[in-house]
Amino acid sequence: MAKILITGGTGLIGNKLTQLLIENNHEVVILSREPSKKNEFKWDISEGSIDEKALINVDYIIHLAGAGIADERWTTKRKKILIDSRVESANLLYEKVKKLQIPLKGFISASGIGYYGAVTTEEIFEENTKSGHDFLAEICVKWEAAAMQFAEEQIPVTILRTGVVLSSTGGALEKMRTPVVTPLGSGKQYLPWIQIDDLCEMYLKVVENNITGIYNAVAPEHHTSYSFSKELAKSIQKPFVGIPVPSFLLKIMFGEMAIILLEGSRISAKKVEKSGFSFQFETLKKALNSF
Repeated sequence: MAKILITGGTGLIGNKLTQLLIENNHEVVILSREPSKKNEFKWDISEGSIDEKALINVDYIIHLAGAGIADERWTTKRKKILIDSRVESANLLYEKVKKLQIPLKGFISASGIGYYGAVTTEEIFEENTKSGHDFLAEICVKWEAAAMQFAEEQIPVTILRTGVVLSSTGGALEKMRTPVVTPLGSGKQYLPWIQIDDLCEMYLKVVENNITGIYNAVAPEHHTSYSFSKELAKSIQKPFVGIPVPSFLLKIMFGEMAIILLEGSRISAKKVEKSGFSFQFETLKKALNSF
């Protein structure tokens, strides 16, 4: 049994992960801006404060905190929030762990496949591929650098670069379940994805098997916007129209943020599979039919 502190523990992934960890006899404490439960403790990134009781006897920190990438248009102010909510929160954790000399067994951080940049190519990106050059890549590079600070204190670091998380209780899939399902833009861009149960099992495996390093948290089956939309329409029994929503419309609606809908490449899951992880939902059909 380990004691695990989760940031972002009340979010989509955090909620599910907390349940799984408790089911596997781990103790979970959560950092929250507005704690309301017995196992929740207050932190405030802007004030640089954490209730230090949350860190007593903690073995692992799982850092999921971060403002939603696709929740609002990317204004200059919003871009700062997207970076700071990930980076400054990790910096605050690092400062506290260092100050209190907490002998963590591991610091486990989320990151995104945006690390490779929002581009559509025939390359299959692996963990050793260089980072991209756009705003999404900038977020992930800074996010990962903040996590890697813990290695300076001889604390093992694990980073999971996560694709689109499929869940029945919110997130991207909820927005895709439209009365008529269509691809976006060219329809040829790839959409790397992972079923939420597989993602949470991946975090559990990292904790229980002391897995360290950087891993792509994506399912092994590749889909384009076109093939994904077709499979989704079949799953929710809605009409599929193969004529994509034009790129210019999405750019008008979402501004710069439209790039996350219009571009995407294949991401390799081979490294995480070689670590011994087995996907329960390795195909999109299985994943969609699980909800």
